[in-house]
Amino acid sequence: MGQPLGFIFTIFVAVLVIACPCALGLATPTAVMMGTGLAAQNGILIKSGKALEIADKVNLIVFDKTGTLTRGEPIVTNIFSPHQKSRTMILQMAASIEKSSEHPLGQAIVKKAKEEKIKLFDIRDFQAIPGKGIQAKFRNQKVLLGTRKLMQDHKINYQFLEKEMTKLENAGKTVMILAFDNEVWGLIAVADVLKEHSKQAIQRLHQMGKKAAILTGDNQRVGQAIARELNIDKVLAEVLPQEKSAEIKALQSTSNVVTMVGDGINDAPALAQADLGIALGSGTDVAIETGEIVLIKNDLRDVIKAIDLSHYTLRKIKQNLFWAFFYNLVGIPIAAGVLYPLTGWLLNPVIAAGAMAFSSVSVVSNALLMKKYKGASNFSS
Repeated sequence: MGQPLGFIFTIFVAVLVIACPCALGLATPTAVMMGTGLAAQNGILIKSGKALEIADKVNLIVFDKTGTLTRGEPIVTNIFSPHQKSRTMILQMAASIEKSSEHPLGQAIVKKAKEEKIKLFDIRDFQAIPGKGIQAKFRNQKVLLGTRKLMQDHKINYQFLEKEMTKLENAGKTVMILAFDNEVWGLIAVADVLKEHSKQAIQRLHQMGKKAAILTGDNQRVGQAIARELNIDKVLAEVLPQEKSAEIKALQSTSNVVTMVGDGINDAPALAQADLGIALGSGTDVAIETGEIVLIKNDLRDVIKAIDLSHYTLRKIKQNLFWAFFYNLVGIPIAAGVLYPLTGWLLNPVIAAGAMAFSSVSVVSNALLMKKYKGASNFSS
């Protein structure tokens, strides 16, 4: 247009200042920082921005049963013998071989024996069989306590107890078979109490349009009984610890974005396999290390808080990006002099610098408004 160098230089500087991408660079990290801070205030440790992003996309949440949906503090509810074995004898033998076990079900049996002041036997060759039970020796005789699979592996007949076992399992109890010297002595049924807010957490998930599943080593009847009580959509039962990861992978193969919620050592592979792993703060160190989100307060309602907070944070990120892009989309043409032929007006570089700073401040201010967010606290009501 034949303008002097000063005219060109003014436009050049104004365009450079307006195009400075400060607002774009601040849009995401400020919102993520506020989102993770809000989560921390609510007892939720979110380890990465990636976890925030995935949490908003999940449509299936898989819960481990023992210690996650339940308190992990089972109690002995029934002791049954088809023969003339006394209730005390069955409890004494079962507690004797379980005293070396760290499993919550075994600890419940030992606790029951101590409450009844029963003296325990000396047992040797103790061996835990993951997902099946335990075996040991007493006076050179083999003692077994565990599932149907354990009895089948040792070719022990237990079918005559199937009716009694089914009855107990339909009531949501875990049933263990005690066998001594290849003969079934009886049954011990153990029940674990559901956590206070488990039902409310599942209900909230359904309200959000999410599906819930239960993953357990118990048999199908026990899993179905708990699923009915909690209104859970899918039951994955009789899953051995080493099979949990494969079950999560199978769910992912059907276009599900899967979150796994667990607390135990054997949940760690499943937590790692899931699109998002959520560990309970009361769980094992391995589970906590593996989970991308950790629920410090051991409250399942925090699963909903984490999902809701991630949705809110991503919404703020999109708002910030919109305003940052909108500012550049409008500001750069004006700085380039698009209005000059019509109005004779040029954008002063000083005003451009102020506008650029204002865009950054507006993005940060929008992120800081997240402090007023009350949605997460509403889930505790």
